[in-house]
Amino acid sequence: MNKLSLYSLSLSFISLMLFWVVMSGFFDAVHLTMGVLSVAGVMAINYKLKTHRFFEDDMDDLKELRYFRAVYYFFWMIYQIIVAGFHVVKVIANPALPTKLSVVTFKVDLPSAHAKMILGNSITLTPGTLTVDIDGDNFLVHALDESSYSGIISDEMPREVLKLFETEERQVISDIEITTKN
Repeated sequence: MNKLSLYSLSLSFISLMLFWVVMSGFFDAVHLTMGVLSVAGVMAINYKLKTHRFFEDDMDDLKELRYFRAVYYFFWMIYQIIVAGFHVVKVIANPALPTKLSVVTFKVDLPSAHAKMILGNSITLTPGTLTVDIDGDNFLVHALDESSYSGIISDEMPREVLKLFETEERQVISDIEITTKN
C-alpha cells in the first residue's frame, strides 16, 4: 500500500475546493464550509483508492507531472476538441462527404499508466475518435474518418502527452495498423 504525501493530499484538496467554488459560484461562509466538508468527505471516502496501486508504474503522487506544460496542454486540447467538433459537424451536415470508419491499433512508449490514461481520455474527448481499449502499451481506437485519427498517427497528440511528463523529444507511437470499413 502506498503512503500518500502531504503534497498529493494538499493538491487534491485545493483542486477539488477550486472546482467546488467555481461550480457553486458562492463565496459566503456557509457555502465555503459546505465545500470544505464535501471535499473532506470525498477525500476520506477515496483514501483507500488513492493508496492502492493498480499498475506497477503508478505514480505515488503528482510530482512527475510538469504543471506549466499541463496548462498549455489544457488549452491545446480545447483547441483540438473545437477543430475536431467542427469537422464532425461538417461530416454530419454534408452526407455526401465520405466517411471511412476505421479501427486504429498502435503501440505507445509513454512513461506511466497515468500518461496512457491521459492519452486515451484525450483521444476520446476529441470528437470523431473513441479509445475502445488500452491493454498495456497497445491502444485500440475507433475513428470516423482519416482526418479524425491523423493527429494520432502523426504522433502529434501522443507527443503532447509525453511532454506533460518528460522534456525529451522522441517518437511515441509505433506498430500502427489501420483497418477501414468499406
